Amino acid sequence: WYWQKEKREPYVKFMEANYPPGFSYEDFGPLFTAEFFDPNQWADILNASGAKYVVLTSKHHEGFTLWGSKYSWNWNAVDVGPKRDLVAELAASVRNRTDLHFGLYHSLFEWFNPLFLEDATNVFRTRTFPTSKSLPELYEIVTRYQPEIIWSDGDGNAPDTYWNSTGFLAWLYNDSPVRDTVVTNDRWGVGSICTHGGFYTCSDRYNPGHLLPHKWENCMTIDKRSWGYRRNTQLDDYLTTEDLVKQLVETVSCGGNLLMNIGPTHDGRIAVVFEERLRQMGAWLKVNGEAIYGTKPWRAQNDTVTPEVWYTFTPKEDKVNAIFLSWPVSGTLELGEPQAKLGETQVKLMGYKELLKWVALGEKGMVIALPQLTPKQLPCQWGWTLQLTAVS
Repeated sequence: WYWQKEKREPYVKFMEANYPPGFSYEDFGPLFTAEFFDPNQWADILNASGAKYVVLTSKHHEGFTLWGSKYSWNWNAVDVGPKRDLVAELAASVRNRTDLHFGLYHSLFEWFNPLFLEDATNVFRTRTFPTSKSLPELYEIVTRYQPEIIWSDGDGNAPDTYWNSTGFLAWLYNDSPVRDTVVTNDRWGVGSICTHGGFYTCSDRYNPGHLLPHKWENCMTIDKRSWGYRRNTQLDDYLTTEDLVKQLVETVSCGGNLLMNIGPTHDGRIAVVFEERLRQMGAWLKVNGEAIYGTKPWRAQNDTVTPEVWYTFTPKEDKVNAIFLSWPVSGTLELGEPQAKLGETQVKLMGYKELLKWVALGEKGMVIALPQLTPKQLPCQWGWTLQLTAVS
């Protein structure tokens, strides 16, 4: 897109300097080799991250499908490049080795597909592209791989009537093999984003910082500048584990899910820096998972007195979780929101055995004495959780 459509200078120059004259985007197909792709290893890394679902990009805006689609002849991973059905392989490994829900991303439109461009020229009064390409692909991936999440994207500035989104969704929810389990997002045509859908995505890297009335997802990337893999990335371009834990905590306290993107390499690897971030998130969730999984937003999302404190609520046990992202130098943490009850309220630091001492501050608020721990004794890094019982 940057190279052929927007003709951005650095991209044009890079292609001229590093590829033969007349090299086309299609010539990248055979260079996508995936010789190191090990779906079992991927499944193990994804599982270790503490994630509950995974969404694989089955087809992006350039139209190359990662499965042997009969609607994408000679422009798919079975006919060109890897010569493997990457969707089938990852689906099998995720299902055999983990409890993760398996989802698929699918782009409705394709940047340079002549059928789509013709429909666009006709101001979408003709529907050649969706009827011959996009919709048949969607039916194909649902029937063949039975994903539990359909993450639609790329409306191409066309309305949902052009895509027949409602027709497809009616089939998906009533007659498809995943009708009882499937979840969808909100990108089904111009005007549907943040308005219609099982969960809202609203925009890329969406993190409103306040409670939303509808389930939503913060879809973001560990590489701050790209959804793909960049060979020339600098360490500074990656979010740190502190950054990622902060994103997760803010998102969940405001009623959202976090979808954290990694870009694999052309030879099928999850780069080591991504693997490390994922495993560190998993290590954090091993200690603090109760404050994340199965929680609901509390009446307050963040604290009024101390910054960088976010709340979640565990309805099953009637517990309020206060997640704090920096350990106070004073050794005490002041919370402005919870109303504690003498003789009833208990405070526990997740991953630490003893109950903590606290005092109430008037009508509302409390000061909690944190245990004096060396860095090695801390239950985790990057953020900590206080579990509060019997507070209002």
